[in-house]
Amino acid sequence: MGALGVVIHGFIMVIIAICLMSEAANAEQGTAIFYDPPYIPSACYGRQNHGVLVAGASDAIWRNRAACGKKYRVTCTGGANLAPHPCKPGNVVVEIVDYCSSPCNGTINLSRDAFSKIADPVAGKVKIEYSPA
Repeated sequence: MGALGVVIHGFIMVIIAICLMSEAANAEQGTAIFYDPPYIPSACYGRQNHGVLVAGASDAIWRNRAACGKKYRVTCTGGANLAPHPCKPGNVVVEIVDYCSSPCNGTINLSRDAFSKIADPVAGKVKIEYSPA
């Protein structure tokens, strides 16, 4: 690889690092709980089925129905209860289809299917990072 190739390779690595830091900087902190099926009816869509990777929004993100239809990328960052090491690697993208009325025990109330992708349901509640998807 010539000098130009090394420079281009270095430039690409810097761009990738900036993108990764930007995504992490935009993430909000919160907690997630889960609810069991059936996932309809919902506060946003009545009896329409939007699949199994759905969630209810707490007052923190509900904004008088403005959250309806928004998609969030959710990553487990740690346990919120005594369950040791509840997180699984990766993240899940969910669509807000419902409202988690006060007192909601989490920032986002994930469907059991979505919660199971990022954490062990035995934990019941986990710390998360979430950002628009």
